[in-house]
Amino acid sequence: MSTTEAVSRKAQHDMNKLHKRLRRLVGTAIADFNMIEEGDRVMVCLSGGKDSYALLDILRSLQAHAQTRFELIAVNLDQKQPGFPEHVLPEYLSAIGVPFRIVEQDTYSVVKRLIPEGKTTCSLCSRLRRGALYRVAGELGATKIALGHHRDDILETLFLNLFYGGKLKTMPPKLVSDDGRNIVIRPLAYCKEKDLAAYAEMENFPIIPCNLCGSQKNLQRQVVGEMLQQWDRKFPGRLETMFTALQNIQPSHLLDPALYDFKRLKAGNEPFPDGDKAFDSETFEPDVEELLHSTRD
Repeated sequence: MSTTEAVSRKAQHDMNKLHKRLRRLVGTAIADFNMIEEGDRVMVCLSGGKDSYALLDILRSLQAHAQTRFELIAVNLDQKQPGFPEHVLPEYLSAIGVPFRIVEQDTYSVVKRLIPEGKTTCSLCSRLRRGALYRVAGELGATKIALGHHRDDILETLFLNLFYGGKLKTMPPKLVSDDGRNIVIRPLAYCKEKDLAAYAEMENFPIIPCNLCGSQKNLQRQVVGEMLQQWDRKFPGRLETMFTALQNIQPSHLLDPALYDFKRLKAGNEPFPDGDKAFDSETFEPDVEELLHSTRD
């Protein structure tokens, strides 16, 4: 076997391995949160970015092999950003045989008119985009709206709310939409961004950059994302531990009386499983001080 053939076989092996891992993680998330049910019509929001391309591709693979029968329809919101290549998504979706709808709505001009130069556009842009997508979901008879947010997005949102919003909350993998009429799902909830980036490169998806929010510098989300990437480099496995913590909540050891009835808490004669064992030193990893120190670098 030649060197070129060996390299090609290894690349194919790595690609198959990555695809299997992502498909397994998406399948697990769907099962854990009952995201997709028999007969669902899933509207996949396709932005032209790596994450939404991967989402559609993996859902198509699951659709072909899963016992649960469901439909997929891709929807792109053309926000009329200058230079947006309108032909890319229709050509791609037609080539792979996925039903789709392109929705044209000039949210770009609205955002540029209402948001002063230099200010963050994300909040208004997101609201306008959500409204349009909810409307289209109703028109299409979609029972689920699938978004391409991944594990790193969920962790970033957790810290954004913690640092700037004074709340312990993040993007849930499944929720009822603002209008109360749609179920929004995030099948990539367990997937790492770096895996999705590698997958998009391997599949050679025709990526379309965002020239509105993607071009803004020093966004809070970008700053938090860089912080998490730094932690991931210095402490491999740290992000996995933090993500696991989101699935292991103990309301009795937080401070929200709406989640735990502290007022009626009484001592008794039986051992209490939610007692003070959580503060035993052996329950913490030895590098906590290093982690705290790293945030000061």
